[in-house]
Amino acid sequence: MGKIALVFSGQGAQYPGMGKGLYESSAAAREVYEMADGVRPGTSAQCFTGTQEELNTTINTQPCVFTADLAAAKAVVERGIYPDCVAGFSLGEIAAIGFAGMLSERDAFELVCRRAQLMNDAAEQNKGAMAAVLKLESAKVEELCGRFEEAWPVNYNCPKQTVAAASEDVIDDLCAAVKAEGGKAVRLAVSGAFHSPYMASAAKGLREYLKEKQLREPNVPVYANATAQPYGEDAKELLCRQCASPVLWQETIEHMAANGVDTFIEVGVGKTLMGLVKKTLPKASVYKVETKEDLDAVAAALEK
Repeated sequence: MGKIALVFSGQGAQYPGMGKGLYESSAAAREVYEMADGVRPGTSAQCFTGTQEELNTTINTQPCVFTADLAAAKAVVERGIYPDCVAGFSLGEIAAIGFAGMLSERDAFELVCRRAQLMNDAAEQNKGAMAAVLKLESAKVEELCGRFEEAWPVNYNCPKQTVAAASEDVIDDLCAAVKAEGGKAVRLAVSGAFHSPYMASAAKGLREYLKEKQLREPNVPVYANATAQPYGEDAKELLCRQCASPVLWQETIEHMAANGVDTFIEVGVGKTLMGLVKKTLPKASVYKVETKEDLDAVAAALEK
């Protein structure tokens, strides 16, 4: 077996009850939820008993998914599985940074809470939407977005899957253009045009917020969404840019593989990243840890 990467889930798969099994079975996971409750009272209760509507609101989604992600990662390490590198999809990147020690777990959680508020405010100021574009190459999606003043490719997920963001006035026309080119466009249940220029005010707000913060050298390499390369000396600026820059996920996975990673463990909520990794690297070993049963299965598989 080659190297192991942990990949931290982004928002979209949140649901009532997420993380409860690991909270009840893992001391390391429970500590993460207790930390979150200390900063933002009620976070655990929101994860475990909040309504779907409540969890789908950005200012709730991001802190809750961060907590579930980081708790799952700490439970993995508690079982003696140590990653060689990490990456997180969108808000999952903040959890990856906390896991790798670039910020303390508490500081990373406070950052994700601030990020959620800033992105929510930006989304209210600039009404936008997002759609996953399937069956078309990313270059074609770039071309289609270029036909409109306010449309951008924002998540390069895997071969023939790119997410586009656009203004509310444009998104339906963009989806129609995708269909006309033989592709499929699926509107996403999100509240804004994330990772687009519409998030510029959020990036500016993060710069102000992080001005007095010190980022440390990570304990393991953390691959940045904005560059698909490990964070380096420009870490703070990349972290600020991230919410208004495209997520280069396919390229990130390819770079990890080029550096010897052949085993990917998605930590957090859902299995979206498992699917994206498999479509990018069909021969990779891909697992998820969301529940105690998942963790037991991964531990057994990696012991072989």
